Amino acid sequence: MKVILRKNFDQLGKVGDVVSVKDGYARNYLIPRQIAYQATKGNILALEEEKKQIVKKEAKELEAAQLLAAEIEKVSITIPVKVGEEEKIFGTVTSQMIADSMKEKGFEIDKRKIEITEPIKALGIYTVNVKLHPSVSAAVKTWVVRE
Repeated sequence: MKVILRKNFDQLGKVGDVVSVKDGYARNYLIPRQIAYQATKGNILALEEEKKQIVKKEAKELEAAQLLAAEIEKVSITIPVKVGEEEKIFGTVTSQMIADSMKEKGFEIDKRKIEITEPIKALGIYTVNVKLHPSVSAAVKTWVVRE
């Protein structure tokens, strides 16, 4: 049976590829999970329309991420921490702490999108990257100060 892939599938190919698979594999696995369509003229046209919509959606997401990145670049956050002797902090500054500080500034950022390159274990000014989109990231100036 010939099918058209709707999603990238490691074993078979990329979106829009027409591949030949066994009938049972197509009927019982690929089609119910909406990984593929049966290769008919109508489905080929539907896939082309779906590709156009995906491209438009990705363009909107990229534009929104770029606007958010521009706003985030202007913001600096302050994280108060408890300090021991020799200006050494207890523990480290985590991505959750940074996400909470960003939330106070009005930015709803998931902690998993915050990339801390090296652990923050001392007072000072740090630059933390926030990955908003696969191709867009923003740098947030982070002040770690004494509580």
